[in-house]
Amino acid sequence: MNRTILGIHHITAIAGEPDRNIDFYTRLLGLRLVKITVNFDDPASYHLYYGDGNGSPGTILTFFTWPGARGGRHGNSQVTQTAFAIPKGSGPFWRERLQAGGAQFAGTTERFGEMLVSFADPDGLRLELIESDRADPTCQWSGGGLPADAAICGFHSATISETGYERTARLLTETMGFRLVGSEQNRFRYEIGNAQPARLVDVVCAPGGVEGRVAVGTVHHIAWRTADDAQQLEWRGELSRLGYNLSPVMDRVYFHSIYYREPGGVLFEIATDPPGFTADEPSSQLGAALKLPPWFERSRAQIEASLPRLKILGGGRS
Repeated sequence: MNRTILGIHHITAIAGEPDRNIDFYTRLLGLRLVKITVNFDDPASYHLYYGDGNGSPGTILTFFTWPGARGGRHGNSQVTQTAFAIPKGSGPFWRERLQAGGAQFAGTTERFGEMLVSFADPDGLRLELIESDRADPTCQWSGGGLPADAAICGFHSATISETGYERTARLLTETMGFRLVGSEQNRFRYEIGNAQPARLVDVVCAPGGVEGRVAVGTVHHIAWRTADDAQQLEWRGELSRLGYNLSPVMDRVYFHSIYYREPGGVLFEIATDPPGFTADEPSSQLGAALKLPPWFERSRAQIEASLPRLKILGGGRS
């Protein structure tokens, strides 16, 4: 079998006001705004990408922005926590910073022997910072204004909530290559590869829980990494053989994607590592202008007119 999942590629959530979202993730969390573009399926809304200095797979949290839309509901059939890795010992720094910055601070706890800080962004998206040996300083954004002994180091893991976890567990282990590495009460941890960043996913079995509703403040989908187009096509063939309904290969300019729903209802994506976020602008200029895919350029004026003005773009158009 040549196909391999390399861990989390990106996680995509839904935000409300784009300026507030940019301020929170760049100013308070110290992430780089890697790309300003539009939702390729709905070009009247922004698609914002945050990550490390190069937009490396495994560091990228993205948002579709829906100003004025209703809030979602956290629950089953969703990614309910998105966790970043932080250096060991940096939890107190983050507790103070989040509270001083007005984040929706939920507290600290320990999970699988690691200390974590729980909080939410201004739209209610549930986030965690986990002190971890997996925190890789090469995944930090040095321009984020945070000390190297505290700055975010890409993803640690994601938590999926399900009414029942067994079929999801079989997909993860028997098809995608994950292995069960631990459990705490109704939480089951799966890993792929060897103790590297962004290679963990937790599945929480909550049979009495409510069903989630995807809207502002919730995760839309989680994307898994594969190395290239050839492997992605192998994944598409295998998942189709197993009876999953899959999208065609979608050109997202910075990666290619296929989508399917896992047995518990969470939308999964398998995304390629290349071409990467420098496909349409150099690394030094990432996130500095509104970038559109080639097939939307002829409609740039109309698209720009439909979008809210962003402060980062001078309060007007790019």
